[in-house]
Amino acid sequence: MLKLRSSGLSCGVCANFQIPISRCFMNSITTSSIDVKPKVPLYLRPPSFSASLSELTKWHKWAKNLASSVGSSFINLDNGPDSTLLRRELNWLLQDLIELQHRSVILSRLESGNNENPDVSVALRAPLEEMYCVWRQRIEKRRPFQYVVGCEHWRDLVLSVQEGVLIPRPETEVIIDLVEGVALNNAPELAQGFWADLGTGSGAIAIATARALATHAHGDACGRVIATDLSPVAVAVATSNVQRYGLQDVVEVRKGSWFEPLKDVQGKLAGVLSNPPYIPSGDISGLQAEVGQHEPILALDGGISGTNDLLHLIDGVASMLKPGGFFAFETNGEKQCKFLVEYIENEKPGSFRDMNIVSDFAGIQRFVMGFRR
Repeated sequence: MLKLRSSGLSCGVCANFQIPISRCFMNSITTSSIDVKPKVPLYLRPPSFSASLSELTKWHKWAKNLASSVGSSFINLDNGPDSTLLRRELNWLLQDLIELQHRSVILSRLESGNNENPDVSVALRAPLEEMYCVWRQRIEKRRPFQYVVGCEHWRDLVLSVQEGVLIPRPETEVIIDLVEGVALNNAPELAQGFWADLGTGSGAIAIATARALATHAHGDACGRVIATDLSPVAVAVATSNVQRYGLQDVVEVRKGSWFEPLKDVQGKLAGVLSNPPYIPSGDISGLQAEVGQHEPILALDGGISGTNDLLHLIDGVASMLKPGGFFAFETNGEKQCKFLVEYIENEKPGSFRDMNIVSDFAGIQRFVMGFRR
């Protein structure tokens, strides 16, 4: 399940703009998306700092010893990272920190303990003082590694993330597989329609969906994606990620709660996707420290049974989708999946067809999907 830079974190994890569809994507930066200035990930910062090789070696030895001191204590406490994973994260941190041109040589010397020319200057993307601080936060405060470096590798994307934005998980990638393998193969005309990613967070689903729609588009007609989120931090970060991938003409980020910013496309959506809050409130305190103590509670807590937002999404999608439109929602697992399907069958009879429960990479029933009749 883990991708190249995944830390192994796990958890079962907007004002209304009346914009005519013809003008929807002239500018994907809404007024509210500039309320917060997103942080620049470490790997994108210029190498404006330096330290001697001896100073960097001293920091590396200290950081490695701090990681080793953890042993398996975090695993025993809440299934957190062990020393092996933390040392791997330390190597990733160094890769982002050191200027690219001499990175491989410096990393090799650090690993081998080569003390030749200890006074040689090493170009860095952040001062060593900051690195002492952030690595101590990682170990002592259990701050997520993705927040330390400011990004997460997800699917074929590298997405900026920071405090206040949910870290995208590998299992959520299945939603994009469903878009490509189920929706667009069975109904290729959906690739030319409007899609929505509700509770977008970092913009992961919206960006990946836009790229999938472009791949399946016929001629010049290409689908568009509207991403919504209640958090101004998430709106700013998602907008930044959209711009970095050059998708501002096809992905619009709107600030607002769930369907509220989408009144101008009601009944016209080709697809609705979401990874909403679905953790039962009583389970939040038992989550891994990196999750429960640092990631936004707004993106985790789904109410007493964890289904508050999922039910709201089901109620809304029945009127937001056009006939033949597709939906896919992530849940906490088998119990919630079956509950949602039963709810749809009992409360929305005749509204949907071809409903299905889909498992994640670990074989856990995780997603509910279907088409509007």
